[in-house]
Amino acid sequence: MKLKVVQYIALLMLLLVTGVFWGTWFALSRSIDSFSYSEFIHIGKIIIENLAVPMRIIMPACILFMVLSIPFYTKKQKSMGFYLIIFAAILILVVLYITVGIEVPMDNEIKQWTPLSPPPDWEAIRTKWEFFHTMRTVISLISFACFSASLQFEKGENSRNR
Repeated sequence: MKLKVVQYIALLMLLLVTGVFWGTWFALSRSIDSFSYSEFIHIGKIIIENLAVPMRIIMPACILFMVLSIPFYTKKQKSMGFYLIIFAAILILVVLYITVGIEVPMDNEIKQWTPLSPPPDWEAIRTKWEFFHTMRTVISLISFACFSASLQFEKGENSRNR
């Protein structure tokens, strides 16, 4: 029962993290080139403000519960489900690295921009931000798919062993 609770919380947190990235990618990144400089910084500043605090809670909770589910894995450590859960955890750590090491520094730079004085390379920064946001989104989706699949493998392994 403890395992199921930990896995459920991990899956829910991973869903929230992935949903934030997917939602902003789907709504913003696909058309980011069509935004003017002032629109880009206005939208960017609002998104940064809205997500900064919640993601400081959701993402570490996600990683914590994903890692906690690993030792509780009920079947042999050489099973497909076990490898999928490990891979999912590694991928979400890559997402954390992209977020903290690449995206947040760019966000902090964007927060300082003003509508009347665009930096000369703002379009290059926007393109770089969009590339890494897309990478982070894809990696988080793969992590979600792997973690979800690991739960299905475990379910199948449990039913075969009864």
